[in-house]
Amino acid sequence: MAIALDFIAPFEPGIFDFLAARAIPGVEDADSSSYARTVLLTHGHGWFRVNWEAGALWLEQDLEDPADAAELRGHVRHLLNLGHNPQMADKALSAHPLLAARVAALPGIRLPGCVNPAEIMIRAMVGQQVTVAAARTALAQLVALSTPSRLPHGSMTHFFPAPAEIAARGRDILRGPQRRIDSIVAVAAMLAEGSLHIGKGDSYESLAEKLLPLAGIGPWTVGYVAMRVLGNSDIFLPGDAAVRNGYGLLRGDTLTQARSIKAPELSRMAEPLKPWRSYATLHLWRIAGEK
Repeated sequence: MAIALDFIAPFEPGIFDFLAARAIPGVEDADSSSYARTVLLTHGHGWFRVNWEAGALWLEQDLEDPADAAELRGHVRHLLNLGHNPQMADKALSAHPLLAARVAALPGIRLPGCVNPAEIMIRAMVGQQVTVAAARTALAQLVALSTPSRLPHGSMTHFFPAPAEIAARGRDILRGPQRRIDSIVAVAAMLAEGSLHIGKGDSYESLAEKLLPLAGIGPWTVGYVAMRVLGNSDIFLPGDAAVRNGYGLLRGDTLTQARSIKAPELSRMAEPLKPWRSYATLHLWRIAGEK
């Protein structure tokens, strides 16, 4: 039986498009109005699907152990940013003359979260400096290392590979510059052995302190992880190409003109939007993806 999920209206369902573009075959299944995936929980295996229908969110789930129901619900709420009050963020962003029309057209935009912090860490590293499609292809190949679910559902047959699985056999699968592969495998090993731990108890500052000294990790990765793991509302990524292109297109530039915009200009533009700059980032990503 489907369960209705509560949230503070409005809810902008574009978060499903974001998740669908990054969905990993075998682990996730998504489209413009639904998202589903396998989950490994405290007491056993499970899967869930969230559907957006007629202005409501409905959760379907199957769990080996009903004791995991509350944990699963917490993951889903974090993933879809359901504790967010969009009215506050929308009001702040609407004060910016370039963003006002976008916010009016797309009220209630949500910050995608996660169900597993270590997974987002690996996904962020794989996604650095490549397209979303290229990152998705590489991550799909990693599923060959992962554990099969005891509750397969449709195309969802496996979990996202655990850090220990990537540390042990990631070199057999990952492609690209050797230093990049070394960095991903090294971070996976640290996550597996517990010498690196990231989670909701972190702050942006503690994440930066842990991650920036590691080879292959820069400010973009720290910011992306802070957005998706911590649900940090005030992350802006002035070095991100899609942020740059989205801003240029928003103000009427051609894509060629937009590519000449420098990070300091973007930072200045976003400064008045504190503490809601993550939602400005989402709007700019969305604009860049429309072209």
